[in-house]
Order: sequence, then C-alpha cells, then structure tokens
Amino acid sequence: MHALNQYLAQALKTQRQQKKWSLDTAAKQTGVSKAMLGQIERGESSPTIATLWKIAGGFSTSLSTFLEPSISEQSSLQIRTADQLRQQPASDNMLVATLFPYEEKYGFEMYELTLLTGYQRVSEPHEPGVSEHIIVISGEMEVLVNGLWLSLQKGQALRFAADQEHGYRNLHPQTAVFHDIIHYPNTGN
Repeated sequence: MHALNQYLAQALKTQRQQKKWSLDTAAKQTGVSKAMLGQIERGESSPTIATLWKIAGGFSTSLSTFLEPSISEQSSLQIRTADQLRQQPASDNMLVATLFPYEEKYGFEMYELTLLTGYQRVSEPHEPGVSEHIIVISGEMEVLVNGLWLSLQKGQALRFAADQEHGYRNLHPQTAVFHDIIHYPNTGN
C-alpha cells in the first residue's frame, strides 16, 4: 500500500473512532458513500482532492489531517522543502506539498499547489469562517470567487472567503504553482 494511502486510511479510521461514528454515519456527515469510505480505510482507493475536502468538511477538520501528521507530532524543528514534500495525493491533476499541516495553535495550514495544464475544480464551501490566501508563484491561473473566474499571474495574491463555492483552474500551456494558506476560525478543531 502506498505510504500516503496508508496514512489516509489510518487517519480516516482514527477520526471515525474518535467521533464514535460508523461508516454509515461518516457517509451521512461527509456526503461520501459508505463504499468509498470503506475503500479509503482499506487503502484501496485514491480519492480526488474534492472527495478529501468533503471528508474533511464532514469531520469538521482540516484537509492536512488526512495528508500527514502535524509538525508538532513529527520533530520539533525542521526545514520543509516543497520539492521533497510534493506529491499527487489524489487521482486528479493537482500536485500538493503540505508545507505546514494544520495546527490548532496557529489556526492555518499552508500548501504549495501545482495545477497541471487543463486542471479545473470547483470546490464546495468549507466550514463557516474559513478563508483562503493565494499567492501565485509561477504561471497563470484562475480562481472562482463570487461566481466569477478571476485571472491571477505570478506575484499576484488573493484572499477570499472559502465558506462559499470557489474553484481553481489552469487553462494555460504551462503549469501554475501557488501557495494556499487556509485559515480556520477558532472552532476548537
């Protein structure tokens, strides 16, 4: 079993056990089928980023909860390099480097995201009060906010309320790379 699928399987199982949820309850809370959740827990499925977000939203937790342990659970001080962290955690054309997994004391998680040519995803709203801060590192991309696709180029930044439908796309011939800081309101996650 791939290391990421193994971590995702254990993280999902742990979250379910902590909440004392059956697979049926988890399916109702996340909007992801019981069969898919079971496949993920057995490490038999590589879900899309959209599915991972649905799971995180249903459990009222961060996306990084399902991608890797928090830094405080790893070592106390480390330099994190996107080139070493970058992976394709889902079956879609987005590469993800979890630069800083969610930690409650900071209230955010930070990613380097790479959108391959032709990538497009519309995301369901996150939990109330969640905001995203995007900084384009290279290439061009569009972000869907308030029903409009806004074009962003290298060096441009955008902050928006992520508790509404939003999306990302790359319709350009080169990849688009950006940093995404997702801030969660103080909800006691």
